[in-house]
Amino acid sequence: QVQLVESGGGLVQPGGSLRLSCAASGFAFSSYTMRWYRQAPGKERELVAYISSGGGITGYGESVRGRFTISRDNSENTVYLQMNSLKPEDTAVYYCNVRVDRNYWGQGTQVTVSS
Repeated sequence: QVQLVESGGGLVQPGGSLRLSCAASGFAFSSYTMRWYRQAPGKERELVAYISSGGGITGYGESVRGRFTISRDNSENTVYLQMNSLKPEDTAVYYCNVRVDRNYWGQGTQVTVSS
């Protein structure tokens, strides 16, 4: 079965960096676009970034463009999100997503940006 396991979240000061990882299993990872979403308290879940199956095409939400970078290692079935210049408004639970026969989500990892 499809499994997505996020890691790498934590507490960081404004201006700091974190790298999130999402380990995937149960499907042909290298054949699918992968996405990162986030959800802050009281807000809707929003798309943060996506990366095509081969990694050649990436896209970002307007609020993170230029600060976050998505990448993937198809040999390790893992997708990453490098987050730099973090702001308090980046505080959210970050989720990994893949659309196979339906949407699949990981359990999420909490990112808190605070001094």
